[in-house]
Amino acid sequence: MTAAPDGLPPLAALETARLDWRSDASGEAAPHSPAFDDVYFSRHDGRAETEHVFVAGNRLAERFREWREPRPFVVGETGFGTGLNMLCAWACFDAHAAPGARLHLVSTEKFPLGREDLARALAAWPDLAERGEPLVAQWPEPVAGVHRLWLDARVTLDLHLGDAAERLALLEGRVDAWFLDGFAPAKNLEMWRPELFAAMAARSRPGATLATFSCAGVVKRGLAAAGFSWRKAPGFGRKREMLVGEIASPPTDDRRRQTPWFTPPAARPPRHVAVIGAGIAGASAAAALARRGIAVTLIDRQGPGSGGSGNAQGALYVKLAADTNLQSRTYLAGLLHSRRWLETLDPDRELWSPCGVLQLARSEKEQARQTRFLAHHALPEGVVQGVTADETTRLAGIAIDHGGLAYPQAGWVRPAALCARLAALPGIRLRRAEVVAMTPDEQGWSLALADGECLSADQVVVANATLANRFTQTSRLPLQPVRGQVSRLALPEGAPKLERVICATGYVSPALDGKLTFGATFTPHATDTGLREADHAANLAELEATLPALVAALRDAGARLEPSQLTGRAAVRAASPDKSPYCGPLPDAEAWQDDFADLAKGATRIPETPGRHHAGLWISAAHGSRGLASAPLCAELLASRICDEPLPLEQPLVDHLHPGRRLIRDLIQGK
Repeated sequence: MTAAPDGLPPLAALETARLDWRSDASGEAAPHSPAFDDVYFSRHDGRAETEHVFVAGNRLAERFREWREPRPFVVGETGFGTGLNMLCAWACFDAHAAPGARLHLVSTEKFPLGREDLARALAAWPDLAERGEPLVAQWPEPVAGVHRLWLDARVTLDLHLGDAAERLALLEGRVDAWFLDGFAPAKNLEMWRPELFAAMAARSRPGATLATFSCAGVVKRGLAAAGFSWRKAPGFGRKREMLVGEIASPPTDDRRRQTPWFTPPAARPPRHVAVIGAGIAGASAAAALARRGIAVTLIDRQGPGSGGSGNAQGALYVKLAADTNLQSRTYLAGLLHSRRWLETLDPDRELWSPCGVLQLARSEKEQARQTRFLAHHALPEGVVQGVTADETTRLAGIAIDHGGLAYPQAGWVRPAALCARLAALPGIRLRRAEVVAMTPDEQGWSLALADGECLSADQVVVANATLANRFTQTSRLPLQPVRGQVSRLALPEGAPKLERVICATGYVSPALDGKLTFGATFTPHATDTGLREADHAANLAELEATLPALVAALRDAGARLEPSQLTGRAAVRAASPDKSPYCGPLPDAEAWQDDFADLAKGATRIPETPGRHHAGLWISAAHGSRGLASAPLCAELLASRICDEPLPLEQPLVDHLHPGRRLIRDLIQGK
């Protein structure tokens, strides 16, 4: 697979597995891969084999009983297949682990099954049906990358879709037990190569175990070369032997030699975290931490969803670059993540709608850009596809003169209501207050409030948008305020019904509560939030330029499309200079200035000094107008790092979001 310009595998659809169903020794139909001429499992004894080889081979029952760590136990797997191995590990965890324990499953898959094949394969095990339901319901589109699924309150699954060796090389996280699975080496030698074993070793915790059905020479040699010790153990059924083993001292992860500044701070699991800001960034971060059993104090001077996240309706969408870059990868991952997250959080869809988004190509320049995008991104049609003017008309339910891109996974959300829902979750205490200063202390951090009171917390997440750089520790973080005003029109009886969110220079959403929401203006460096009639006029002009047929139909229905007849809301969002969010640990800017000063003499003069950070201080900010697609993923990223878990993004994308990236750029450029 040829790498993209950013050095990562191409951002594209993966080839899904082609199955045929052949009768096994029991006479039952079992899934078979014609491409590799091998079975996924035997219906007669497939589950028993999994429990013997992988569950017992890694001593999971015993280890789950004894597990008392605050972080989750992590199982890594090299071939997800039907998910049988992961579901069996989950069943073992439920049977033996203490109530407070958590399990994190990480699995790679180059040829993912289609959803229907997955459901049919798992139907072979009725007693696993309850566990299979959330897996099938959240099953992702076959897009290369990391897809996080929440199987239940204690169990998380990260599907890393793509080549196993490539995916594990990009993994940010460490594993306690490995399921070395996949089609037999004689059938699929490409997977069982040295790079795979090396990546496994580098992502292992000291003492990590492994088990595999294969005793092939290539497997034994590969494991030994990577630092694993192995031994033969009794196999299952007709297979006389299998391998088990462990790695006492994993090799040092050398990925940070070129980027030592992004070396993560040592994890110290907190009991209490203060989150400053209750917009979508802060509220989703609070929810992610509370889900892990951490007590959260959510602090906002006005309450949940009162700033840029306070609109009654907002678009869940992304605009991806024509040429693959790290920002587009991050936002696409965020869009797909938000869709699964919302479905899990609100299955009744009271707070959101997956109606889809149409991104119109109104100019020749935009048409050319979209054509180039489609040529460079062979993504599944369930994620994005090109559509003609006739197709946009059919999808939107209103006449449209332009084609564009359709995003079926996108839609709209009630941001203010969503923030309120998140702030009310168990484990979160909402505090109406303003934090004016932060000081490290013996416990962690002392927060000075505007009313003179102090609040203590083990760790702190800063998520208060344009105020995020008001503190001494964050003052070097460049943030740009951007004022935006949305307009709302009360619809008369008989008004046309819009079926999709429509985006061009602005956006308009399907009606909510009898009102049409459209906009939004974009005014950098403006911070006032009073409504402007001129902005209403600009929004009306944009709406008519984008959807003249809709505007004409609204007038025919009696709507008064005049600025004075509109309601709306203005708010200020925060943006970064490169338009990507800040998410991660807060760097000690003064220490970086000293430690990495030689970068000013040449970008290749990289010291070995790890980046120093303010211990227990984190940020999620600069989400701009696309926070619904970025903030929930950033919340999971922060919570995972705080709790010493595998991360839901590849290492280059984690680095792309790091709040210290501008410091390094400025040092290299001599600023």
